[in-house]
Amino acid sequence: MTAALEHTSGHPKQTAAIGRCLGEILRCGDFLALSGPLGAGKTQLIKGIALGLGVPADEPVVSPTFVLIREYAGRLRLYHIDAYRLSGAAELLALGLEEMMAEPCAVVALEWADRAREVIPNHACRIDLEHVGPDTRRLRICWNAPDRLAQLQALLRT
Repeated sequence: MTAALEHTSGHPKQTAAIGRCLGEILRCGDFLALSGPLGAGKTQLIKGIALGLGVPADEPVVSPTFVLIREYAGRLRLYHIDAYRLSGAAELLALGLEEMMAEPCAVVALEWADRAREVIPNHACRIDLEHVGPDTRRLRICWNAPDRLAQLQALLRT
């Protein structure tokens, strides 16, 4: 059963704070599928996720749009992938997606996941970000793990 959580962010730092809470509850093998238009906050969210995973704060977490994949070391390895410039799932697989997903104690975060829907695993946490104002974003987080969403919601309240 897929559960959903909606949260509103009024600032990029708040989007990163939401990501940090999410990063704190991630486990080996988690897959995050992020979708949303340009400037919706996908990379800001992943910056926070990296902090929640224990990636050092002085490690620059930036969009992998031109290099396609960035890798970060924390309590879990984070593979940050950007599918914006890819033509589809075949290119993503050619980049080694299956190997990244199979790596023990790694998390995969895919921006522009809607461009490669067919390779997103069923257990993925799907995050849709949308503009609702000049600085305001709505995040809808859907996951087949209601207990994990409850954990996230509790962290967001503190």
